[in-house]
Amino acid sequence: MPIKIGDKAPEFTLKDQNGNDVSLKEFIGKNVVLLFFPLAGSSVCTAEMCRIRDEMHDYEKLDAQILGISVDSPFALKMWSEKNNYDFPLLSDFNKDVSAAYDSLYEIFGAGKYNYKGVSKRSAFVVDKLGKIKYIEICSTPGDQPNYEMIEKELES
Repeated sequence: MPIKIGDKAPEFTLKDQNGNDVSLKEFIGKNVVLLFFPLAGSSVCTAEMCRIRDEMHDYEKLDAQILGISVDSPFALKMWSEKNNYDFPLLSDFNKDVSAAYDSLYEIFGAGKYNYKGVSKRSAFVVDKLGKIKYIEICSTPGDQPNYEMIEKELES
């Protein structure tokens, strides 16, 4: 059944880019923005995460924790994070369970010689301080980015 606003956010524990376990339940009492993205290092994903990095102070003022999630390995996420100076957790959903739980998993991604199975869809979820889904945006194409203004508006309300 698709996830919807008002649902309890599916719980997870994933490895971050430094090999540490990060669980959603650690952030009860704080707003959380989950940003699923297809592939670390791609141009659109880099633009998205650099924007988040550059606007981190706005999210901190709204008492929000950013968590980036993709099916990339923690090792790939670490190299990408270090290259771009990301100062928020990038989580490896290598087994694709969390992306599937949030209805954010492509069965087939790409076309032609670049056909991949099981890649995270670019999507954004706001989880409120009680652990409930407050905002959902699953982008229709991987080249789209979430509506950051709507995310911030949800965090403000």
